[in-house]
Amino acid sequence: MSPHRTGEMARDVLVLGGGPAALCIAAALAEEGLSVTLLAPHDPRAPWPNTYGIWGDEVDALGLGHLLEHRWSDTVSYFGAGDPDPGSAANRPTAHGRDYGLFDREALQRHWLEACGRGGVELLQGLASGCGASGPLSAVELADGRRLQVRLVVDATGHQPVLVRRPDRGPVAGQSAYGVIGRFSAPPVQADQFVLMDYRADHLSEAERAGPPTFLYAMDLGGGRFFVEETSLALAPPVPFEVLRERLHRRLAHRGVQVLAVEHEEFCLFPMNLPLPDLQQPVLGFGGAASMVHPASGYMVGALLRRAPAVAAAVAAAMADPAAPSALLAREGWQALWPPALRSKHALYQFGLGKLMGFTEAELRQFFASFFSLGGPQWYGFLTNTLTVPQLLAAMLRLFALSPWSVRAGLLLPPRRP
Repeated sequence: MSPHRTGEMARDVLVLGGGPAALCIAAALAEEGLSVTLLAPHDPRAPWPNTYGIWGDEVDALGLGHLLEHRWSDTVSYFGAGDPDPGSAANRPTAHGRDYGLFDREALQRHWLEACGRGGVELLQGLASGCGASGPLSAVELADGRRLQVRLVVDATGHQPVLVRRPDRGPVAGQSAYGVIGRFSAPPVQADQFVLMDYRADHLSEAERAGPPTFLYAMDLGGGRFFVEETSLALAPPVPFEVLRERLHRRLAHRGVQVLAVEHEEFCLFPMNLPLPDLQQPVLGFGGAASMVHPASGYMVGALLRRAPAVAAAVAAAMADPAAPSALLAREGWQALWPPALRSKHALYQFGLGKLMGFTEAELRQFFASFFSLGGPQWYGFLTNTLTVPQLLAAMLRLFALSPWSVRAGLLLPPRRP
């Protein structure tokens, strides 16, 4: 990590953050020929703690299939109530017929770090404490007293950004998950299988099933290793990790499975319904700081990879004018990141999430059973945010038509829970 050199010429862009979003946008900006500095609160080469999944078609379209550590063709979900008889209809899986992959975290991180290296991205370590724009430059104050001057600041510090402002729209719903990578007394899922959602709840009492719904997300990692994770779709306040851990172990025990060895515990919590930031502010956001988490699925890595090049190109084009002020550069970046069509889709997704947050466990099972009965292109495009606005509306209308009356009522009536 190099120190900042006093008196040097101002860089084009300062990217704040050291996670996937920060490295992704820093690499894309450097690819446009811009001089970029990345300011991280920690060494951006330190290993990332969480896992990142993506649909096979999505990563293939990006030409990055080689960055996957695992890939599954047997992808299923369970939307029945569960039953002691393994062969009952309540235990019948829904086959998705579409590959799913898990990124090799080290390979994905290395991919972006190497791109940053090729583009001459300067790596600094520190914390930004404030920013002020004056004409064509922004001055960033650091917690240790340093002061950096750049043409544009990009805040990619996550869901609680350092500089990006967003409106307060009330309680924020969080998706929480507790997971374990390890070895088990018996396979928690079938060999070579990926389970996107297992909503079976026969291990819970009737009273517990009336509480916050949770599901199992699980996969066979090969060599006798598995990843199992108990997940809450979204709730405000989020389901505590302690509840998720207890439910995961009860779910496994109900199926005769015990955890024998834990290699890694995963604690995951991120907001699902953040409002869009102020798109007129003089600091540009990216990743969680820019509310890029998909409100319906929780995914973001695919969006980072798809949208970073367009944002970087818009910023580079605006920087062709050496007198362009920071506020104009940020505005051009915001418009490329959140054009009208994507803003409309974000609103539609948030509307849908608000409805699902009020669903009971039984209604969620019925909803997702109907959702995955849509044609593959519709449900896949919905989850990856790759449908056009008319296509998204058509998918939502078809989903409403396919759903049972109990689900339709939930979609039409006000949510029962905040």
